[in-house]
Amino acid sequence: MSDSEARSLAQLLAAYRGVRNPAAVPPLSERQILAWADDHHRRTNAWPKSKSGPIAAAPGETWTGVAVALHAGLRGLRRGSSLARLLQQHRGVPIVNDPPPLTIPRILSWARAHRRRTGHWPQINSGVIPEAPSETWSKVNGALEKGQRGLPRGSSLAKLLVERVGARHRKLPPRLTVEQILAWADAHHDRTGVWPTNQSGPIAEAPGETWALVSHALHQRQRGLRDGDAPTSLARLLVARRGVRHRMNLPRLTEAEILEWADRHLARTGQWPRPGSGAVQDAPGETWRNVHAALHQGARGLPGRTSLTQLLSARRGARNVKRLPPLRMAEILTWARRHHRRTGEWPRAKSGEIVGTGGETWAGVDSALFKGVRGLPPGASLARLLQTRCGVRNEKDPGALSLAQIMTWARSHRRRTGRWPRHHSGEIRGTGGETWWSVETALKNGTRGLTPGQSLVRLLPERRVP
Repeated sequence: MSDSEARSLAQLLAAYRGVRNPAAVPPLSERQILAWADDHHRRTNAWPKSKSGPIAAAPGETWTGVAVALHAGLRGLRRGSSLARLLQQHRGVPIVNDPPPLTIPRILSWARAHRRRTGHWPQINSGVIPEAPSETWSKVNGALEKGQRGLPRGSSLAKLLVERVGARHRKLPPRLTVEQILAWADAHHDRTGVWPTNQSGPIAEAPGETWALVSHALHQRQRGLRDGDAPTSLARLLVARRGVRHRMNLPRLTEAEILEWADRHLARTGQWPRPGSGAVQDAPGETWRNVHAALHQGARGLPGRTSLTQLLSARRGARNVKRLPPLRMAEILTWARRHHRRTGEWPRAKSGEIVGTGGETWAGVDSALFKGVRGLPPGASLARLLQTRCGVRNEKDPGALSLAQIMTWARSHRRRTGRWPRHHSGEIRGTGGETWWSVETALKNGTRGLTPGQSLVRLLPERRVP
C-alpha cells in the first residue's frame, strides 16, 4: 500500500468511523487546554499532570500528548512551555520543584488555624496544610531545619512552636506527679469504663500526653518521679492505689466457670467463642484469648495441655476445626452454585461463611484445595476450580486471548453501541469480567498469547470488516 493510499484510508476511517487520524490531529490552544484542566479539576479536585491519562472532556486526547505538544511546540502551540508552567501562569498552581518563599508569621498563622480546627498544634506528620494546599507540615519543617525558602537555618517546627506560642515539646515534657497520673486515670475510667494501660493512647485531659509516655516515666523514674514515689509501672500503680486487676495476679479459673461463660456467649451471639472472640462479657477483665492461654499452659488452677476449642468440643460438642470432615469437589461446586444463585456473584476466599454448612468458610475451602487436606488433591484453589468447572473468570489466571476473539467482541460492541471499542470502554459483555483495558494491556505487553507492540487503535483498522 502506498503512502497516499494509507493516508486516504486513515482519512476515510476518520470521516466515516470516527477513528482518530494520528497524521491529522486538530490544533491546540492554551485557552482550550486550560478549559480541559478546569474540567479535570472540577471532577477530581486536583489539577492534571502529564501522567493523568485520557482527557475526559476531549475523547482521543491525553494529558501526555498535550504536555508533549506544549514542550515541542506542536499543533500550533509555542515551543518550550509545559503543562505545569501553563497552570502556574494562568491558574496559580505552584510547581513542586519551585516552591514559593516562606515566612515565620505565615507559618505561625497556619499553625494557629490548625489548632483552632483540630485542638492540637501541628506536627511534621500532620499532612497537608488546608490554608496552602500545595504545602505540608513536613515540607515546612524541612525548610526550617535546612534554612531553605528564605528561612533561617537550624530551627524546626517543634522548636518554633515552643518559642513563639508555648506549645509542648516532646523532648521537654512537664513534670509529673503520682496524684496527677491518678486523676487522669480516674477520668479515663469514668469516660471509658476501663482503666488505662500503656497502650491506651492519648490522655484526653492532657493534650500531648499519652499513657505510654506516663508508663515510661514511671518505669525510668523521669519527669520528677523518684524512687519511693510510686511503683515502677502504670499497672502496678493502679493495683496499689485503685485496686485494679493485674495480669500477673489473676484469679483462679475452673472448667465449669469457662463453660458457663461459653454457654452465655452462644446464647448471645449464636456461635461458640474462639480465642479471638475478644472480651468475656460475663467476666469483666477476662478475654477469651487469656482463657485459652490458661487452658493450654495449665495456669490459674487449670490442668493444662488443652485448649478452648478442645474443651468445647469435648464438653459441648462444638465443631473442632482441627478435626474437620473430608470435602468433595462436587460438594464444593454445589455450595458455590447456591452462593451464586443467592448473591448473584461467585464466591471468593474472602466471601465468609458458607450458609447451611454448620461453620464451613470459603477461606477454609480455598486453603484445603491449596494444601491438599481433608481428602482433596493439593495445588488447586477455589478460583481455579470455578474457572475450570463453571467458566468463572480467574483474575490471577485469565487465560489466553486471540485476535479473532478480540475482533468478535469488538464487532459485538459496535453492533450494540454504534461505536468501536476503546481501551476505556469498560467491561466486555458476556465474558465474565473481561475488560477492554485488560485486552489493551495484553495487546501492548504481549501477554496471554498475543504478540507485543499492538493496541486496539492499531488492530481495529487492520482487522475489522464492514
